[in-house]
Amino acid sequence: MPPHTLAERVERLRCLAERDPRIEGVLLYGSWTTGEADEHSDIEAYLYVRDAADFDGREFVARIAPLRLACVNMFGILAVVFDDLMRGEFHVEPAGAVEEVRSWRGSVHLPDPGAAVLLDRTGRLTEAAGALAEPLRPDPAATAQSGADELVVWTLMLTDLLARGEVARAHGLLNAMIAPQQLKLLRLLRGSTDHWLTPSRGLERDVPAADLARYRATTGPALPEETRAAARESWAWTRDLVAEAAARWGVTLPADLHEAVTGRLA
Repeated sequence: MPPHTLAERVERLRCLAERDPRIEGVLLYGSWTTGEADEHSDIEAYLYVRDAADFDGREFVARIAPLRLACVNMFGILAVVFDDLMRGEFHVEPAGAVEEVRSWRGSVHLPDPGAAVLLDRTGRLTEAAGALAEPLRPDPAATAQSGADELVVWTLMLTDLLARGEVARAHGLLNAMIAPQQLKLLRLLRGSTDHWLTPSRGLERDVPAADLARYRATTGPALPEETRAAARESWAWTRDLVAEAAARWGVTLPADLHEAVTGRLA
């Protein structure tokens, strides 16, 4: 896909929205708004509609470019595949939901809100998006403590799944619940929280090679021995991250509980 295609598609979305009186505002999010978009990026947007219940999102998006597929994904978002295999995600929201944008601060950063707002008929969306212009960094001590505690709970569950022989479920837990918390703690420690919402994003560029190697050691095929080995590596890395956070921010370590989890994974 040519690298200019995303820009053309964004402009097409802008033009269509401007001509549709039902649409009050359009807000882009994702890599386009952070300057990280490339030929592999998708188009992601919120469509703020005056009569959302009667608005056919699929019909509108199909006017941007022909669709090969359109479905509502597990998060309730309209997900599409265009004819050139570019992906797209479109949230169709009532116009009154514009004010919710302010609450995204701390999760979403829009370095240039003006570039993210494609259409704003009332001025409310531009004002709300402006609240996201400056990043809100997570509080290191409180966030590290919360993450450290959560990692103990998830890893204890991991030991129960392994003991029960639910290898596939344990494997899923490692990747879906434990790894994101580890990566957020890692990003706190390395001062690299720009990709906080999706902590695995850009990991190869954002953290030292030694940290990347520790993360890779926590992954593996969903086979009994390999998953157990990955679980042990995962817990060892968790303990090292938590110890580093304790030394820097005074995170409390439940030493006896840590040892109990270690014993279960032995």
